Amino acid sequence: MTEQGGGPERTAGMPAGESTEPSGGAAGETATAAITGPAGGTVTGSAGDLAERAETVLERAGTAVERAGTAVERAGTAVERAGTAVERAAAASGRVASAVVGRLRNDAELPVSRGTTRIEDEVVEKIAGIAARTVPGVHDLGGDAARFFASVKDRVGLGQAGKASQGVSARLEGRTAKITVTLMVEYGVKVYPVTEQVRTVVIEAVERMLDLQVTEVNLVVDDVQVPASGPAGAAG
Repeated sequence: MTEQGGGPERTAGMPAGESTEPSGGAAGETATAAITGPAGGTVTGSAGDLAERAETVLERAGTAVERAGTAVERAGTAVERAGTAVERAAAASGRVASAVVGRLRNDAELPVSRGTTRIEDEVVEKIAGIAARTVPGVHDLGGDAARFFASVKDRVGLGQAGKASQGVSARLEGRTAKITVTLMVEYGVKVYPVTEQVRTVVIEAVERMLDLQVTEVNLVVDDVQVPASGPAGAAG
């Protein structure tokens, strides 16, 4: 209750001369505040200082998050590169394994009731070479290098060594065979009929003698034998 009169106003119950303004210290002093952190600690200081500290903390937190994002991105790149390296290594090991298996399986092994019968590729090559030489128009087998070494063997008395399989290669897998024959034909013959006849006799001989299935016979006509009385300027 406020009394009014000729003198100054004052609040009932309060001695004269006391002010109702909150005591904040001397004029110009900065107000203080306290902040309690999540761990229970208390930070005190002016409101401006606390706001500045909070801004600094937020800025540092943003920088930490950005660095963490960069680290995650780098880790993802590293994982991707590692995956690519693993794929390449697997592909390389697969090629090596295929090559090894191909070498190990380059033979015909026929299971029977009391053991196995194994046929080496040299056997197929000799049979195919002998059969191919029986075709009219086939002068010789093998390329230039093979025929050169064969002539050297003839001179030293080893002409029959490897002669039968000269110019022939075979690849066996189980009961199947792929054969390649390199030919030298005589001048004047029709080449395609000769090669077809060679293909036919080679297949018949190998399948009849070895009970294998010949899936391919690839023929390479490497040269033509020209007799001495042939066209002028022709070389044998």
